[in-house]
Amino acid sequence: MESFLGLFDPGSGSSSDEGGSSWESGSSSSSSFKPCSRNKNKKTQNKQLLLPDADQLPPEPQLGNVEYKLKLVNPSRFRFEHLVTQMKWRLREGQGEAIYEIGVEDSGVLTGLSAKELRASLQTLRQMAQKLGATTTVLRERVVSDCLLGDKEDQRRVAEVLVRKVPDDQHSIEVRVAVVGGADAGKSTLLGVLTQGQLDNGRGRARLNMFRHLHEIQSGRTSSISHEILGFDSRGNVLNYKELVTHESICESSTKLVSLLDLAGHQKYLKTTVLGLTGYSPHYVMLVVSAGAGLAGTAHDHLALVLALDVPLFVIVTKTDLGGTRVQATLDALDTALRGLQRTPLLVHSADDAVAAAAKAHAAVVPVFCVSSVSGDGLDLLRRFLFVVPPELSANERDTLEQQPCEFQVDETFRVPEVGVVVGGLLTSGVISEGMNMVIGPMNDGTYKPVQVLSVHRNKAAYRVVRASQSASLALHPEVPGLRKGMVLLSPDMDRECCIFFQASVHVLYHATAIHEGFQCTVHVGNIRQTGVIVGIMASSGIHTDERASVVFKLARHPERIQVGQRLLFREGRTNGVGKVTQVFPFAPEQV
Repeated sequence: MESFLGLFDPGSGSSSDEGGSSWESGSSSSSSFKPCSRNKNKKTQNKQLLLPDADQLPPEPQLGNVEYKLKLVNPSRFRFEHLVTQMKWRLREGQGEAIYEIGVEDSGVLTGLSAKELRASLQTLRQMAQKLGATTTVLRERVVSDCLLGDKEDQRRVAEVLVRKVPDDQHSIEVRVAVVGGADAGKSTLLGVLTQGQLDNGRGRARLNMFRHLHEIQSGRTSSISHEILGFDSRGNVLNYKELVTHESICESSTKLVSLLDLAGHQKYLKTTVLGLTGYSPHYVMLVVSAGAGLAGTAHDHLALVLALDVPLFVIVTKTDLGGTRVQATLDALDTALRGLQRTPLLVHSADDAVAAAAKAHAAVVPVFCVSSVSGDGLDLLRRFLFVVPPELSANERDTLEQQPCEFQVDETFRVPEVGVVVGGLLTSGVISEGMNMVIGPMNDGTYKPVQVLSVHRNKAAYRVVRASQSASLALHPEVPGLRKGMVLLSPDMDRECCIFFQASVHVLYHATAIHEGFQCTVHVGNIRQTGVIVGIMASSGIHTDERASVVFKLARHPERIQVGQRLLFREGRTNGVGKVTQVFPFAPEQV
């Protein structure tokens, strides 16, 4: 806990251990597959394996999108239909993606298959996928025993296969990735290289396409939230603006879309970065660290915010073309910081490591990539990781959200010529379709106004329906004055409560002295960002660093829709704290 709080303390910094780094090995020996028998001595000597027992995988999970199959050779017709049904269920669990481990028993033992049996099993798997309109991609193969060296037919192998099927109600599978890191770490340059398909010239040429404002081009610093996409076809080939000219063509040709949110890195724009992390609900966060500057300054704050919000994380070390001892010093600092936060860093060296890292991205494992936007080193591994990494929600969780009443949080508002008012944001629950009647609010007086959804757009393409956990832009009619960020669109039959006062259980991560009643700060709850005042502290006269308390907040400007259980983040200068809403007090006009 002290290390975690130290990230918020401006007086503390992370330095590498004198004894050297204790990185988890990301080489092929760290794979969850058993290595060849002639490498057993090396495996015994390596004490940095991600899994302590590489002879087998964990037992097959009953839920989720991972399936173990020992053999799929010439199944009967009845057995084939059963296997297809099983694949359909696994695809549903993974929102269109499933991982098959071939040559692996249900207990996780890596038995392996001969070359002939493996070919037959992969062919059966392809036939199963074709019946469902899905595709298969062999992610990696491993030799588990080769007693007769030199004869490949006698080697017993296991294979890991990705099965992908785009759901019928979607054009592609979508994963949202927020990109954070300190100023001058190379975030925008890296995204420009990924999405444009051209390497940087060492002077920031690749980042120009990511900027939205003139002052960003002039200063070279991002001050707003920039959206870009990276597409993949069913075989893992990258689809970007080098391959396809327009945004629409990338969306239409991709079976998987990675939406990249480029957030600001300068301390001056921290409020914009926090809004991107809380309001846009990213599935993953990419922390970009420069090999030149290391893990310092704003990067510390961003790392702490991501861990406080409990969002899966992976790290990119950029500018590795600088060489020398800078890269290793940065890796050592990352190793120290992550291990102090009970996270296990996994340095990715190969495509197999990237696949293994994607499978563990939701756990306490933090994949780490070393890349250069100038030379292109490491970019293929990062693309491979993004191709394989799964969406965050399971099918059951998404179905549950879709069955609930509609709630759409407004993150941006626009006025489009000949269209009218357009709001952009995230649908947190329910399903919205064209022509649907809804209400929007709360207004300054706590009321909600009726509107109708005229059209729906996602990724700059027209859609008829948007479902829970998807981001979209909605054209509304009639025009409602006073629209702002932080409002919500609700089903007409939903409870329209809002509040000025609410109670929360908070944990102060850093404060120089003590927080007392009357403390004023910026409060972030989902897509809501507003100044708040602590008007009551329960059973305490003040709160210090690393202390917890129940407090009552009062919003300074206007009522908001806040619900019990929502995660809360508050900040003022270097002061930071997190918490959870425990009670809301319904709004009354006399409270303003």
